[in-house]
Amino acid sequence: MSDVAAPWVISEGLAGLRAQALGLAEAAGLSPEMRELKPAAPWKWIAAKLWPNPLSAVADAVRAPLPSLAIGCGGMAGAVLAALRRQSMRVVQVQNPRMDINRFDLIIANHHDELTGPNVFVIRTALHRVTPVRLAAEADVWRDRLAPYRRPLVAVLLGGSNGRYRLDRDAGARLAADLATMAQRDKVGVVVTPSRRTDPAVTDLIRTALAPVGGWVWDFSGENPYFGMLALADLIVVTLDSVSMISEAAATTAPVMFAPLPGSWRKQELFLQPLLNEDRVRPFRGRFETWPVAPMNDTLAAAAEMRRRLGI
Repeated sequence: MSDVAAPWVISEGLAGLRAQALGLAEAAGLSPEMRELKPAAPWKWIAAKLWPNPLSAVADAVRAPLPSLAIGCGGMAGAVLAALRRQSMRVVQVQNPRMDINRFDLIIANHHDELTGPNVFVIRTALHRVTPVRLAAEADVWRDRLAPYRRPLVAVLLGGSNGRYRLDRDAGARLAADLATMAQRDKVGVVVTPSRRTDPAVTDLIRTALAPVGGWVWDFSGENPYFGMLALADLIVVTLDSVSMISEAAATTAPVMFAPLPGSWRKQELFLQPLLNEDRVRPFRGRFETWPVAPMNDTLAAAAEMRRRLGI
């Protein structure tokens, strides 16, 4: 094993998982190497916790030289990290690994995972890459581009249906109407970024509704405005389905509102409760609101705990 090799960040090819592990590494001052897990057949069709030899299932991603530390996020990463630990590596898992917690040096879990143990550090919000430095830089990049839109400026972050919540045409039509009415009645600008999970039909509904009131919806061309919108918004509205986007929004200096969607999920309710208790977020009811807030960001605390426990 080489102590010179850069730490690894391990995850499936999902942006949300990668961002959480990478955000933790960056907050700890590390410059990690990204390793994407692409299991070969037949393992890609079998739950990772059932793999008899996780390292052989993703052999391309775990080629030597091995570093002294690997950070992973998600269930597949958990199986691989547990196997790497048997190679004398130190491993840090983000999210509940859904296996014996003693197979990890440290687990960073959200309190809605309801996971406890001597090697578990509990956080309120998902880990992410939103920092004051990044926001300041993105504000400089996007200030002129977003200047044509009315102030106060509302940034809207769209997720999508996920099996627990539905952002379908009906829900999208209601949200589109609420956003257009808010823009007209409260005299605010509205800029929207859909995600890859957003139904294009929903995006079209919102674009059509906002066009008469001067709103803007990103069409995936050119640079991604996501961080610029976070940096420059006077209010951020996030659809209820996404823990990650609500967490990223809460790390800014803007008030945050979540747009309700049909469906329910107990873990989401547990996640939201501390944010509601601290008045960091409020439900969106179709009106512009503002109130005093402070950034809520547990990524730095998690990184400090990782450094303390692992001596890095």
